[in-house]
Order: sequence, then structure tokens, then C-alpha cells
Amino acid sequence: MEDGKIIDLYWERDQTAILHTEQKYGTYCRRIAGNILCDREDCEECINDTWFRAWNSMPKERPDLLRAFLGAITRNLSLDRYRRKHSAKRGNGEITYIFDEMRDCAGGDEPYHHIQRKELAEGISRFLSKLDTEQRVIFVRRYWYMDGIGEIADRLKISESKAKSSLFRTRKKLRSYLLEEGLM
Repeated sequence: MEDGKIIDLYWERDQTAILHTEQKYGTYCRRIAGNILCDREDCEECINDTWFRAWNSMPKERPDLLRAFLGAITRNLSLDRYRRKHSAKRGNGEITYIFDEMRDCAGGDEPYHHIQRKELAEGISRFLSKLDTEQRVIFVRRYWYMDGIGEIADRLKISESKAKSSLFRTRKKLRSYLLEEGLM
């Protein structure tokens, strides 16, 4: 079913909207949640919360891109759940490692605090728009979808070392860009 029709179902408060959303975007949202949470039960709870949040927010908003709308909800819910679950275990897990990778680019505090600021988010978007496609895909797959280096390399048919060096160079460029723009 087309996104516009699914959104219409939400606006009509037709519960089949959730069924169609699950069918079309369930795998996509589970991948995002799974990459962040690495726990099947937490992932399923997060997906259910995503459908609930979409149901409750759809009458207020009419998203242009349903996939991006649902992905953002899933990602935010997953990160919140991860933070709650791991707040006492600071320093453990892949997510913390990914945030540590970005710390030098986004300043000394935890990056997710900075990313929430509108100016920084807009600055990062401008920076990403200037990258070539491969660099942008590598960067977004790592820091938005939280894919592992191996997954990224396999997806793009490149070596892991190329993916790592691309991420390193891109983080370095991002830091310089943010400094030049006065966002750090």
C-alpha cells in the first residue's frame, strides 16, 4: 500500500493503518531498534511503542516521508530505552562506543545532547549534503542506523579498513566544519 493511503488510514482512525505500517515498515523499524538495543524483547516493545506513537501523533502531523517519520520515532524510542537500561552501566556496549567515536566531533559532552540542538543538527545536515554519496552512506549507516563496520562494508562491497578510514576522515572533516561554523 502506498504511504499516502496508509497516512489517510491513520487520519481516518482506521486501525488497519497499523497493520499496513507493520507490513511495509516492520522490518525497517526492527533493524533500527535491533541495532541500538541488541535485545529481542526490548526491540519488540520499542516497535509496539513506535506504532502507538505514530497512531497518536498522526492526526497532528501529516508526514511527507512515512519511512523517515517512523524511523525517527523508532530511533528516538530505542535510544531512550537504551539510556534508561544502561544508565548504571556507563561505558558498556556498542552504542556507547559509537557515541565515543563522535565525541571529538560534537564537543566534550555526550553527543546526543548536542545533536538535539537544532543548529547542530542543521549544521550536520549541511555538512552531509557536501559529502560524496559513498562517504555520506557510510557515515549515516554508522551514526544514524548504528550499523557495525562489517555490515557497512558488506552493504557497500568495500573493505572494513576502507569503511573505518572513511569514518575517521569524515569525523575529522565534520569537526573542522563545525568549528568553522561556530557550532562547537
